[in-house]
Amino acid sequence: MAYRLGVDVGGTFTDLLLLEEATGAFWRHKTPSTPHDSSEGILTGLNAICATAGIAPADIGILLHGTTVATNAVLEGKGARVGLIVTQGYRQTMQIARSFVPGGLAGWIVWPKPQPLAALEDTFEIKGRINARGKELRPLDEADIRAQLEKLKAKGVEALTVSLMNAYLNGAHETRVGALANEIMPDVPVSLSHIVLPEMQEYERTLTTVANAAVRPIVGRYVRSLRAKLRGAGMVGQLLLLRSDGGLMTSEKSEEHPVSLLMSGPAGGVTGAIWVSKNAGIRNILTLDVGGTSTDVALIENLEARRVRTTEVGHLSVRASALDVKTVGAGGGSIAYVPELTGALRVGPQSAGAVPGPVAYGKGGKLPTVTDANVVLGYLPEALLGGTFKLDRAGATAAVKTIADALGIDLYAAARGIIDIVNENMFGALRMISVQQGYDARDFALMGFGGAGPLHVNAVARLMGSWPAISPVSPGVLCALGDATTRMRTETARSFSTLASRTTGQAIVAVLSEMEIQIRAELEAEGVAADEITVEFEADVRYSGQAFEVPMTVTIADLGETGISVLTGRFDEEHRRLFTFNMDSEHEIVNLRAVALGQALDLPAAKLQVGDGDPRAAKLRDHQLYMNGQMQPGVIYDRARLRAGDVIAGPAIVIEMDSTTLVEADCIATVDAVGNILITPVPAPAEA
Repeated sequence: MAYRLGVDVGGTFTDLLLLEEATGAFWRHKTPSTPHDSSEGILTGLNAICATAGIAPADIGILLHGTTVATNAVLEGKGARVGLIVTQGYRQTMQIARSFVPGGLAGWIVWPKPQPLAALEDTFEIKGRINARGKELRPLDEADIRAQLEKLKAKGVEALTVSLMNAYLNGAHETRVGALANEIMPDVPVSLSHIVLPEMQEYERTLTTVANAAVRPIVGRYVRSLRAKLRGAGMVGQLLLLRSDGGLMTSEKSEEHPVSLLMSGPAGGVTGAIWVSKNAGIRNILTLDVGGTSTDVALIENLEARRVRTTEVGHLSVRASALDVKTVGAGGGSIAYVPELTGALRVGPQSAGAVPGPVAYGKGGKLPTVTDANVVLGYLPEALLGGTFKLDRAGATAAVKTIADALGIDLYAAARGIIDIVNENMFGALRMISVQQGYDARDFALMGFGGAGPLHVNAVARLMGSWPAISPVSPGVLCALGDATTRMRTETARSFSTLASRTTGQAIVAVLSEMEIQIRAELEAEGVAADEITVEFEADVRYSGQAFEVPMTVTIADLGETGISVLTGRFDEEHRRLFTFNMDSEHEIVNLRAVALGQALDLPAAKLQVGDGDPRAAKLRDHQLYMNGQMQPGVIYDRARLRAGDVIAGPAIVIEMDSTTLVEADCIATVDAVGNILITPVPAPAEA
């Protein structure tokens, strides 16, 4: 039998989902993350889930992994020391950057400008120049290049970036510098800008390539170590990593191009949510992925996730395709506190994480968290992970009482205040990817997953007006499911930079056809069969004079039949949706992009046994929980015993191995044919 294992490493737990491809049978497992070396948690989970399924690691054909190694390296400032080679006269490219200062009008007064990833003292100029048409204007001086590389070697740089003027049109000079660097510094990985990002705009191209170089040594060490440990455990299958854009890449490719992994972690949840949405028959979804440390939100329209051309991690903004995911510091481990200065309750972004974790976990945590508040309110019963993880209710109560005492209110009001604040934080993030992007949140359902998502999805759906609130099957390991069910993806880009009036659809088709040949060959080299590859195309379009572009999907057939108006017309529609107006300026085609995709895993969801609508067979016990300002009677249900069509009246709690779903008062939950829990408000009684 062929098995594939999805692994998602979070700040608190490492989630694993094992799939048998032929039957769709799956096994799931959660194990505490090991932040000092996440591969340890992966190996622990691998052995445990194989034992549960009764297979050996050697039976796993593919391990698919979403990782935050590259993300954390950037956020923690632990990237490698990067040397930078630029064209003569462009040494300050990274320092000049763009004239954008975050914050209000006085932001420039208080904003500490971040240090560039490549320091000025590690940046050296070389002679030689390619002109704006890609022709050699001045030849390279190899003696000069060798001298600059020797200086960089003496400085002890750990990675090297080569970013030369107009290299996106002709990479010959960069290629030669890279060859000399490999000769002089054979142990230092070299990133060439015309390979990492073959697009115009010198700063963005240089920054993206420097970011790639900065995380290469760290990602390379991690990937090689993980591969070795997996081989040592007997797993001989392929190791694939999840890209920021929701596709997969081989672990070998990730060592060369780790900038594509910067949003690898959150991408798994979005791809998993698309799979669930497809099986549930719901096409428009807002996602709410709540982990122990943070919450990730995204928008899926017509079963397609929004993608952006910029990946943002902390203050870093690089030009690399990514799913449009926004992250806020709001999770189950977010710490509640009352600052002495204001005396107002705050929650997060500080988190108790995996170590020591919330007080209720009994691992030495002392500070009150969102998880502790959920325990106090009765939303989290006393055991997690199928009863293997006992919660310390007394400890959680004592921790939350410190907040109640500081605010001068009762225990339950303080706990509910913590929950309300963290829900508002999630609400704010969801507005950023919906309302602020021109979408009406009422046209979307809200799917909550991650370990804590189903606890909060009902309340946040009420704030958003997004119904139904959905708790998918195995919500705690949905990111791992996304990792396991997505497909190979790679892309290439070229700058076109031509006014629409000076080109034709046929001219664009000619360039796209060349790119298709190149991108197909790249995916075939990664082991994908030629007949399983599909290619999609995008074009970045803007009004002439604008400083930003809007990516538009396009097909060769449409360009051939309709011409360039198919691009400009759709751009005008999208520009009006985003900004409410159009301009009379000419259109400019800025960049062209080809995306190659492998075959998706066609995995249908298993159907549940149909019930009679009464969930009594799944009832575990009656339960008291605090809601709407008072303790109320509720019921705890076992999700594994629910049947299709069962209707649960709130307030109620549905527990399972990897998560807990809260159904609030005045709401009802219905179990659909494949086991998803769909929560909607109880209709108001009709007026007489």
